[in-house]
Amino acid sequence: MHPPADPGRAARPAARVARFARAERLVHRATAGLLLTCLATALMLYYPPLSELVGRRRLVVVVHEWCGLLLPVPLLLGLVSRALRADLARLNRFTAADRRWLRAVRRRSHDRPAGKFNAGQKLYAAWIAGAVLVMLGTGLLMWFTHLAPLVWRTGATFVHDWLAVAVGVVVGGHVWMAVRDPEARRGMRTGLVDRRWAAREHPEWDLGDERAAQDGRDSR
Repeated sequence: MHPPADPGRAARPAARVARFARAERLVHRATAGLLLTCLATALMLYYPPLSELVGRRRLVVVVHEWCGLLLPVPLLLGLVSRALRADLARLNRFTAADRRWLRAVRRRSHDRPAGKFNAGQKLYAAWIAGAVLVMLGTGLLMWFTHLAPLVWRTGATFVHDWLAVAVGVVVGGHVWMAVRDPEARRGMRTGLVDRRWAAREHPEWDLGDERAAQDGRDSR
C-alpha cells in the first residue's frame, strides 16, 4: 500500500526557484567567453613579457579582432527567447527600490531592496553594454584604416586602449563578486537558486511567477 499523502506537502514552497532560462545561460557563457578572450589577447598584444612568451602576434591579432566583432552576436541571437527579453526589460528599468539599494550601499546598510536584479547588476549590465559598443566602434576604426582620417584613428586607439583597461577592472570585479556568491553562480550554471537565498538577496522579486517556474522546468 502507498503511504498516506501529506496534506501539507503541496502547500510547502519548493526548495529552489527558477532564475535563468537555458537561452539566458547560453548567451551569458558565449558572451563571457568572447569577452575574456578579447581581454586575454589584448594583454598578449600590449604586455611585452607576455607577448614574447606567446609569440605569433598576427594570430593573436586575428583572434582578438574576430572575437570583438562577434561579441554582440550571442545577445542578438538570444533575443528569440522570451525569458531573455523579459530580463532585459527588467535590467533596463531603474526603480525607486534601486535608488534605495544604492543609498543602502553608501551607508553600508544590509537593508537593500531588490527585485530579480539589484541596482548594482543593472548598472553593470548598462555599463558593459555601452563599453562593448564603444570598443566595437573604435576597433573598427583601427581595423579598417580607410574609414576615417589619421586623427580619428589616433583618438580611437587611445579610447580603445584605456577603455579596455577599464573593462578589465570592471569584469574582474564582476568575477570577484561571483566567486563570493556560490548560489548566484549556481543560478547561472543550472538556472535554479535556493528560495531562501532569493528571498534574502532579492526580497522584491516575485518568486511565485508562473512563467519563471515554467522556464526553470524547461531548462532542466
